[in-house]
Amino acid sequence: MQQLLSSSSSSNPSFALFSTSPNPNHLSKFTFKIPILPRCSSRDSSTQLLDHDDRAITNAAAPDTKPVLVVRRPEMELPSDEAASPLDVGVGEFAKKIAIFEPDDRAAESNPKEKPLKVNLDLALYRAKILTRNYRYAEAQELLEKCICYWPEDGRAYVALGKALSRQSKMAEARAVYEKGCQATQGENPFIWQCWAVLEDKVGNTRRARGLFDAATVADKKHIAAWHGWGVLELKQGNISKARHLLAKGLKFCGGNEYIYQTLARLEAKASRYEQARYLFRQATRCNPKSCASWLAWAQMEMQQENNPAARRLFEKSIQASPKNRFAWHVWGLFETKMGNVEKGRKLLKIGHTLNPRDPVLLQSLALLEYEHSTANVARQLFRRASELDPRHQPVWTAWGWMEWKEGNIATARKLYQKALSINSTSETAARCLQAWGVLEERNGNLSAARRLFRSSLNINSQSYVTWMTWASLEENQGNSARAEEIRDLYFQQRTEVVDDPSWVMGLLDIIDPALDRIRSVLNLDQASQQSRLDSLRTILEGQSGKNVEEESVSNDMESDTGFDVDAFCLERLSLDPSKLQVQMVFSPPPPVKRTREKVFK
Repeated sequence: MQQLLSSSSSSNPSFALFSTSPNPNHLSKFTFKIPILPRCSSRDSSTQLLDHDDRAITNAAAPDTKPVLVVRRPEMELPSDEAASPLDVGVGEFAKKIAIFEPDDRAAESNPKEKPLKVNLDLALYRAKILTRNYRYAEAQELLEKCICYWPEDGRAYVALGKALSRQSKMAEARAVYEKGCQATQGENPFIWQCWAVLEDKVGNTRRARGLFDAATVADKKHIAAWHGWGVLELKQGNISKARHLLAKGLKFCGGNEYIYQTLARLEAKASRYEQARYLFRQATRCNPKSCASWLAWAQMEMQQENNPAARRLFEKSIQASPKNRFAWHVWGLFETKMGNVEKGRKLLKIGHTLNPRDPVLLQSLALLEYEHSTANVARQLFRRASELDPRHQPVWTAWGWMEWKEGNIATARKLYQKALSINSTSETAARCLQAWGVLEERNGNLSAARRLFRSSLNINSQSYVTWMTWASLEENQGNSARAEEIRDLYFQQRTEVVDDPSWVMGLLDIIDPALDRIRSVLNLDQASQQSRLDSLRTILEGQSGKNVEEESVSNDMESDTGFDVDAFCLERLSLDPSKLQVQMVFSPPPPVKRTREKVFK
């Protein structure tokens, strides 16, 4: 033995050390050099680090190889049952009845080798997002279901799967996914509650949507999307005061937020309080200068007020904030067309389509523009292309039917209207389609059919002034003056009057932190002038944000001409030449989708 030790220490051999792994039937073998000490210290002399019996030397199986010594773990002296305390005995008996790992349904978690790394979840969610964006719903659903199976406690997969199912109009399945997600996360994920609430609001379950929004705010009172979504729901129901209260709560708990400022600004604009609206729009753009939606909403308000230079300047701001935003190019293009700049409007719509080749709305607007300023054949090609991109987009079929009616193709127009109604017969677009179809039948002498179509349209949207007046005009043209007057009276009787309180600032005072009592002394609520309300609003917003808002004109330099060059901007920021978009607009297919090469769950 001494000879063996001396020879081993002089040659410094490599030993095979076996370590335990989570799998008891598998041994991991690590080979590395261990220095051999002259003496082995042990508390028990009978326990040796090296054993030179037949089990220690593993050269029997391979006689040609060099002897390999196995390092054994020293045996631990465990107390016998007689020497153990009653507490140790009880714990030992209890431990024998408890499984070390989770039950069989959580086998993926019990065996670390079967569960992928957490980074695979992020990769899978990103890939599912790309698949959903390109309408490959089956692949996205399969991938998201795997994510839920491996990571049931993560709420992102439930949200993504629910949204994908909602886009396919599978509302019942999406509802089941959200319910399962709330149970898996023990009701602590506000994103699932909020998405579920949006789903219920979309299908008309307003009462249930309110409860789900409330649950989202309970799960996390700083979840701004829940406060904003709840406020928008109340706005659609006509509860202006309740909506303002909810939006103000969002400001209190979450601080300044672009979406809440933007919604409040649109409320002020709807109430013809344009100075307050401009101030709130400015706050929204200060919170996020890259918010294309805020710039666009502000531009639309100025456009309605016929402040055309200011509107154009704001459209430029929206494009600079988000160069590929389809809404910005679309609305700006329509604005320029309305102003008589047809070529510029056409160019803007083409740029938007090139950047968003799968958007049917841009092609629809281009088709209407070409029909008005070019030929119907070019418009038909654009309508056909838009209907192929999204066969369930109702406005495309309705606009196409309107064009065919104008061209005298009555049978084709009826088929297109029927196609639009077969997609959804209860939407706002369906109401407009029924009204347009009613006008068609009226012009062709089918008065009874026109009356039925007008009535069906009003059953969907009873607030449509155009439909009521068109029906009244039909009756008046037929000599039924009494019936026409009756229809006009019916409109005014059933019209929903939305009463807005101009001194809504008082509602904000109920939820502001009591530490801001100085606001109450600053506000002079007895004054009813527009300027005093604006000053009150500024004071409240300053108190909530903790910053002083400098005095400046809301119009700023919006009236000045900045000399924004669209062509230079596209070349510099988008590497796109607007002068080469004519051919690829109609005939070129959309660019292929670049597939990611990550191997998920490998």
